[in-house]
Amino acid sequence: MADRFRELERPQAGRLKDVVLMATVTGFEGLRHPRRSDLKQFAELFEPLFAASSDEARRQAAAALSQCPHVPQSVALVIGNAPISIAAIFLTRSTSISDATLMQIIRAQGQAHATAIARRDNLSVHVVDALVERRQTANATAKTVDVPAAPEMHPSDTAKLLREEKLRSDIKALARAPKQGGPAEPAIEPLSPLHEALLVRFARSGEANLFAASLAAALPASVELGERILLDVSGQQLAIALTALGMQPADTLFVLGALYPDLGERFGGATRGDALIASLTPETSRARLQSWLRTEQEETAAKPEHQPYLAPERGADPRRTPIAKEKTARDSAVTQQHRTFGRGR
Repeated sequence: MADRFRELERPQAGRLKDVVLMATVTGFEGLRHPRRSDLKQFAELFEPLFAASSDEARRQAAAALSQCPHVPQSVALVIGNAPISIAAIFLTRSTSISDATLMQIIRAQGQAHATAIARRDNLSVHVVDALVERRQTANATAKTVDVPAAPEMHPSDTAKLLREEKLRSDIKALARAPKQGGPAEPAIEPLSPLHEALLVRFARSGEANLFAASLAAALPASVELGERILLDVSGQQLAIALTALGMQPADTLFVLGALYPDLGERFGGATRGDALIASLTPETSRARLQSWLRTEQEETAAKPEHQPYLAPERGADPRRTPIAKEKTARDSAVTQQHRTFGRGR
């Protein structure tokens, strides 16, 4: 692994910018609440690195940023205008793309980009209009190319227009309708050589925050899940995650020993880390990791929407006991009793 990592860092091998790009993306993902200056600096660093990196590195960066909730729109536009093999996962999953950026990509790119955008959840009416408009424009262009002579008017033209209008209405209705069924089963993809190199590097340098962010990008999952896995002081959860991702046993042993020094203690002819890795199988590890990812999806879906404290229609706070209401009712009853007593006298 050390030889592969040194090969990644050789400028003549053309991989140095790949590593810098992934390190830049990983560092940005670690920012919980980025400032405006952080967003501007990331956009300035990302665009030239993204243009100079390999397709594999750009694909990995797009997949990592598809989970990030605060991607600058200039960066989203750069990724969205990339070839569809790179931009597909970002266009389909990212929640940080604005409607204006999506419509700009629809009008500038081909049908493959439009198809990827059409698979997004919760499409707005404006984006649906742009998709329908692009489809109608493509159909009109195809007819112009295929049929150079102007066709004669036919009574079926009115029915065709009605069908197109019905198709437009159906797409809008689908966009407004809530999604049926639960979330898709989380998929676990094998660890790429680039992510494996980054995990080894950050474990060697002891940069726990960057390691957790890189692990979350490799899963893919939120940074919070990567931090929770890393905070297990026994190292068992990290060993399960790395085994499920298919990391080489020698690299897994090195990472565990670097982050949890007690796993390097020897008992007989092997270390505690060797015993931990030997007790795991890829099948059971993938099942455990998939259950963690599924639980995180359910918690994210069940998280209530934030409501400002001063909202005009704020619901009752279940943590607050109705003491004030009970006191007001008692005071009203006492006042009414006093008034009755005064009238009787």
